Amino acid sequence: MENLKKAYIAGGCFWGMEDLFRVRPGVKDTQVGYLGGSNENPTYANHPGHAEGLEIVYDPAETSYSELLDYFYRVHDPRTMNRQGNDIGESYRSAIFIQDKEEEETAKEIIKVVEDSGRWQGKVVTTLEPFTKFWPAEEYHQDYLVKNPNGYTCHFERFGTFL
Repeated sequence: MENLKKAYIAGGCFWGMEDLFRVRPGVKDTQVGYLGGSNENPTYANHPGHAEGLEIVYDPAETSYSELLDYFYRVHDPRTMNRQGNDIGESYRSAIFIQDKEEEETAKEIIKVVEDSGRWQGKVVTTLEPFTKFWPAEEYHQDYLVKNPNGYTCHFERFGTFL
């Protein structure tokens, strides 16, 4: 367990993101929660400025940060500011929460690859934000689409790999 790493992303409603990432090769655990906001101990009812995000625990011997970000750009629309599907607002922004310089460089490289591919028409609006803290969402949000298989999601695989 000591070799596992964590990545933090947001790309709209956290249910759909978690449902897709939790079964990816090399992903050992996922948890939905709140990132990048202005209050301590955010809740679903009170999370000003926070994005609905995802904590991904992964084994870098089995998958890379680049591969996780590649998949991120395959399952959400990175061109829509503060929106995914029917979900509108700052909570639904496309964001990568950066923990160090290496992650920042990798994120910039992947964004360039995605934009240069031409698969998404338009500019990627994903924000690169410093990681500060991850607050887990309420238990009923965790693995929501496993518990509620007919629940709402706007996330799905749109493309093959960008890498």
